Amino acid sequence: MAKLTILEFPDPRLRIRAAEVKTVDDELRKLIDDLLETMYDAPGIGLAATQVDVHQRLLVVDVSADKSEPNALVNPVIVEKDGVTVTEEGCLSVPGYYEEVERAEHIRVRFLNRNGDEQEMEAEGLRAVCIQHEMDHLEGKLFVDYLSEAKRMRIRKKLIKDQRHRSAEAVAL
Repeated sequence: MAKLTILEFPDPRLRIRAAEVKTVDDELRKLIDDLLETMYDAPGIGLAATQVDVHQRLLVVDVSADKSEPNALVNPVIVEKDGVTVTEEGCLSVPGYYEEVERAEHIRVRFLNRNGDEQEMEAEGLRAVCIQHEMDHLEGKLFVDYLSEAKRMRIRKKLIKDQRHRSAEAVAL
């Protein structure tokens, strides 16, 4: 397994819409394992392939406290949703920022698992929010897109400043 580099907002590659996965094979299963390792190391509870500059419709989630319930969703599609919940969200691609976002409280999602078998999953609460958040990444959308333009611009400017600062530190070493 390998830890992958997570793209950070406002990187334009985060805006690329992911393509459908045509084949679930050993290469894709390795990517799933790498995504999980990267997510756990970050640490996070979800990660979309888009966030590591792989533009395929693939995401991983694990909202368990002990990292014991990893799920890989290939070509996920929400087939049913209901209820409304407002949750404070963060994002590995928008480090250090948390804002309230409104999403469906309950979803049913259809996807292929790591073996290429079609499955459906019911999710509610945090798991439902996490899946919706990661599915947004597959569409080139980030949670900051739900915020006001002013908030989004403040976050953008701060992250650019932080990225420049980290680059300058790396050069100095």
